[in-house]
Amino acid sequence: MIEQRRNLRWRGALSLALAAGVVVAFAGCTNDSGSVDSANLVNGKQLFVQKCGACHVMARAGSKGVSGPNLDEAFSSARQENWGDEGIRGVVYGQILYPNKNAPMPANLVTGQDATDVAAYVSTVAGKPGKDVGLLASAVAPAGGGKPAVAKNGLLSISADPNGQLLYVESTATATPGPIKLEMPNKSGVPHNVVIEDTPIQTPVIKNGVAKAAGTLKAGKFVYFCSVPGHREAGMVGELTVR
Repeated sequence: MIEQRRNLRWRGALSLALAAGVVVAFAGCTNDSGSVDSANLVNGKQLFVQKCGACHVMARAGSKGVSGPNLDEAFSSARQENWGDEGIRGVVYGQILYPNKNAPMPANLVTGQDATDVAAYVSTVAGKPGKDVGLLASAVAPAGGGKPAVAKNGLLSISADPNGQLLYVESTATATPGPIKLEMPNKSGVPHNVVIEDTPIQTPVIKNGVAKAAGTLKAGKFVYFCSVPGHREAGMVGELTVR
């Protein structure tokens, strides 16, 4: 019900944007460089994942955000109403520049050519089945596939995905029982932390930098996760083995 209300509000905002004429023309076709006219779709995807993916679901970008509207659902309806890519681009561009004042999305999250690129990418893939191909398929490195984090000299480092995806680089970790220092490097600009479940070990939430915590581990298996609302549910979770 909550998600349904969010989508209704989003569709209402889209309709208002169209009525106000906030539409930017992006005529043309995709060329070998992966761009639509002056829009760089690769840059648009990378920026969308980094700046927008923590809030919005969009399957072809691999984003699983929970605090904003599901863009696939919202724009699937728009496509059924024959808005077309150009109409959707214009609305997304308008929402980037002039977001709803009651929404958590800040104005000018991306600007200039970057805003054009993000709007073009969203309009190209949102609400469409299938997967990105060509340069777009490799525009954002898969997250969560890093080698297991291994504690060394009492220090365990678990990194937040630097591209903004709601995942850790390492989905598994190992350590030995005893005192431990925990670090979480975060270069994404998205707020994250690490909590080791069933222990008092928890780093502060940070957007950039290295979050730190310390404590003592007993032998066993533990879940670690990000406590920012919705991030654990989106997949920012891993397993720590202490032996």
